[in-house]
Amino acid sequence: MPLLELSNLRKDFGGLRAVDDVSLTVPEGAIIGLIGPNGSGKSTLIDLIAGATELTAGRVIFDGDDISGLPADAVYHKGIIRGYQEPTLYFKMTVLDNLLLPVKDQRGEQPWYAPRPRSWQREEQTHAEAAMKVLRQVQLLPHYDTLASDLSGGQMKLLEIARALMGKPKLLLLDEPTAGVAPKLAYDIFQQIARLRDDHGITLLIVEHRLEILFDFVDYVYVMHLGNLLASGSAAEISAHATVREVYFGD
Repeated sequence: MPLLELSNLRKDFGGLRAVDDVSLTVPEGAIIGLIGPNGSGKSTLIDLIAGATELTAGRVIFDGDDISGLPADAVYHKGIIRGYQEPTLYFKMTVLDNLLLPVKDQRGEQPWYAPRPRSWQREEQTHAEAAMKVLRQVQLLPHYDTLASDLSGGQMKLLEIARALMGKPKLLLLDEPTAGVAPKLAYDIFQQIARLRDDHGITLLIVEHRLEILFDFVDYVYVMHLGNLLASGSAAEISAHATVREVYFGD
C-alpha cells in the first residue's frame, strides 16, 4: 500500500480547472519529484494534499485513511507537513524559537498546564534538545540564537525544512526548496534532504524546476502540464520523454 494515493483529483477556480483528474501514488520512504512548466498546477496539487485548498472532486488517501476534505491543521496532525517556495518563517524570532513552534501536543500550550511551569519545563527542555539536534543535522547549529531575518536565503530554506522536521512528518511536501539559491548551495540542500530521508525515514514529494539537481536524487518523477498528469517515470525516462522535452525545451 502506498503512503499517499491521489485518485482523480480536480480543482476548479471558477471557470479555470487548475488540476484536472490527477491520480498518482507516493511509496513510503521515497523521494518523488513533481515537475512541470509554470502554471501547470503543481503548487495547487500540493495545496490540495495539505488541505490548504478545498477539493472540487477526487480522493486523497494517506497512510490508509481517506483525508479528503480535512482542514489543514487536521492534515498536519495526520503527519503531512509542507514547505513553501517563499519561506514562511517568524522573522523576528530566533532560529531555535522557530523550530519549537510546530511541535505537536505541547503541554505548556494547554490551559490546564500553562499556569504551572513545573509541569511542562522538562518537556520543553526535551523539545529544545531535539531542535538543537535537528539544527546540527542541517548545519544551522551555530545560528540557533540568530534572528531568522538575519539568515541568508539558503539558510532560510534549510530552516524551513528543519522546522518541518520538528512536526515529525511522515510525508514532507516541498515547493521549490532551492528557488533563488545559488547552484552550489542548491545541491547542498538536496544532499541534506536525501540525508534527512535516510536518517528519519521521511517520504518526500518535491516540486522543483532545477531538473539537473532534482534528477540526481529522486526515485521517481511525475510531470504535470495544464493541470493534467503528462508523464511519469524514472529520471532517465523523463529526460528522454519526447513530449516532456517539447513542453520544457521546445525540442
